[in-house]
Amino acid sequence: MAANDASVPPMVDKAAIARQFIEAIPHSKALGMVLTEISDGMAEIVMAYNPALIGDPQTGVIHGGAVSALMDTCGGAAVMSHADAPAGTATIDLRIDYMRGATPGQAIRARAECYHITRSVAFVRATAFDEDPDNPVATASGAFTVERLSCGGPRPTPFRSLSSAAMRPWLPWLVACLTCSSWASVWTGAETS
Repeated sequence: MAANDASVPPMVDKAAIARQFIEAIPHSKALGMVLTEISDGMAEIVMAYNPALIGDPQTGVIHGGAVSALMDTCGGAAVMSHADAPAGTATIDLRIDYMRGATPGQAIRARAECYHITRSVAFVRATAFDEDPDNPVATASGAFTVERLSCGGPRPTPFRSLSSAAMRPWLPWLVACLTCSSWASVWTGAETS
């Protein structure tokens, strides 16, 4: 099949889709997370220091739950951007080892790598650090689902009539559809034979 054949789906920029998906998650916005780097199986997210996230008012250290959410979100982004993970993901298990409190006043950065994928599970390692990358705040290892969705499933409305906010939950399905032969039906609402 020729690369310019109309039946060949366009190349899917998984990093762009992962970026859009992560930036649309309400808790990432609420915690001030910003995706700063994403590539094949790797992601980096920064969370600015925010007094509203302080866990210990006497020291000013950010709450461990905010660090946990940062590492979890970053791990999911790494999985979504991996070449062998065609759709969405969800956390199965995440183990976090806290090494020290983050330095008050400094942003926390998480970097995650999806280092292995099986048919249904992706494995991730992550590190969170502040301005001292040689002295981690926390490390994590986790397992995430690898959702392999197929085209043709039920959909309530053709995508061409959805707003961008309404499309966000459908992004994993859309990625799967863009990789199958009936991708045009997603845009038109017409079924292909």
